[in-house]
Amino acid sequence: MNRTSIKYTFLTVAFLSIGLSCKVIKPYEQPQLNASDLYRGQQTTDTATMASIPWERLFKDTVLKALIHEGLYNNLNLKIAIQKINEAQAALGQSKAALLPSLSAGASATRSKLSGASLGLQAGSVNPSSTLYQLGLTTSWEADVWGKLSSAKRVAYNNLLQTDAAKRAVQTQLIADIANNYYTLLALDKELEITTLTLKNRIKDVETMKALKEGAVVNGAAVVQSEANRYAAEVAIPDIKRSIRETENAIDILVGRPSGALNRTKLDEQKTIDSLQTGIPSQLLKNRPDVQQAEYAFHSAFENTNLARTYFYPSLTITASGGWQNLQLKDFFVGSIFYNVAAGLTQPIFNQGINKARLKTAQAQQMEALYGFQQTLLVAGQEVSNALYSYQTATEKGGARTKQIAALTKAVDYTQELLRYSSATNYTDVLTSEQNLLAAQLDAVNDRLQQLQAVVNLYRALGGGIN
Repeated sequence: MNRTSIKYTFLTVAFLSIGLSCKVIKPYEQPQLNASDLYRGQQTTDTATMASIPWERLFKDTVLKALIHEGLYNNLNLKIAIQKINEAQAALGQSKAALLPSLSAGASATRSKLSGASLGLQAGSVNPSSTLYQLGLTTSWEADVWGKLSSAKRVAYNNLLQTDAAKRAVQTQLIADIANNYYTLLALDKELEITTLTLKNRIKDVETMKALKEGAVVNGAAVVQSEANRYAAEVAIPDIKRSIRETENAIDILVGRPSGALNRTKLDEQKTIDSLQTGIPSQLLKNRPDVQQAEYAFHSAFENTNLARTYFYPSLTITASGGWQNLQLKDFFVGSIFYNVAAGLTQPIFNQGINKARLKTAQAQQMEALYGFQQTLLVAGQEVSNALYSYQTATEKGGARTKQIAALTKAVDYTQELLRYSSATNYTDVLTSEQNLLAAQLDAVNDRLQQLQAVVNLYRALGGGIN
């Protein structure tokens, strides 16, 4: 076979591969999903979304921004996700290489000696021997007739896209986790401040009750009740400090450093953006990395089904080898060229149902990936709806909570005054009003924390944190 014949053989096989593979494998189409009402009644045609805001602009606190920068650089989960991308890139390179011919070189020297009897020689005759020297190249190529190798390459490519989307999902979650834990830490600081101040006031109350008892204004029960009220505030402080320590440790893990105290600002200094724009639900398909990851998983499963179909059809392999061989090393390159070309066609006939099982498995996994994609999109819409409503309710509580605290502060002042100068009240009224005031003050802290974290959660739910 001359070079021209070999060339035409390869071209014929290539065109045959393209033509026949189109009949076996199916082209991918994105699943049609209904995303119109994912935000539960939040109907809008405005495509502006806070997800497009870089996180550096979303957060105003410079200490928080420094922590997020540190986390993006040091977080170990993020580093693991990056290494998974490297693994997927290597797998993609391997699948691309499968489309190319293999090429290997070899050199050998073979010493041969046949028995004299096999050559018809008499006993005592010289038994001839020979040495064959050989140097050559061998190549092999599997023609992608049915699209098997192309489908495998697309599987690897979508696996790579999955790992990249997974890395971005880790990044958005990391930003949200650092911010949420930071705001929790500030809220705990505020609770500690309020509880410590309350304790100081209740210590004064005990002294006041003792003085009033000496003046026969109150009895001993009021004194011991005031002492119990004081200890109720005091015993809450260690738990708050423990929560502060645990939250600091959690942030240290997120930013990838050993546990230690953290510098921070105050809860009252935090500011949020004015407008919480959600865009339209269909934007989750291109903004949420976990939704993208789920679609890439479905695309990969779809290509695996294509790949499984190709196993029912014959495979065509072309091999060629050539080089030099000679019995004399000194004349090795003189008139000793050899080559051969062979094409082999393998058609599966009976393989114990492996191909059918492979196809059924791939089809089932494809449906699993589709349902997973649908579920991920529904969860994304739920998270947006929950975060948006959480912000709205926290904002609604703000005005009423301020009025509640003002009223309870007056109630404490009034009952304390009445206790000093009138028999119309007793210490139980003072105790109740003080406990209600502390609870309302702590609830106000939680309302503010809910509002701040709702902004963070909405930002992440919409796919923010990639820019």
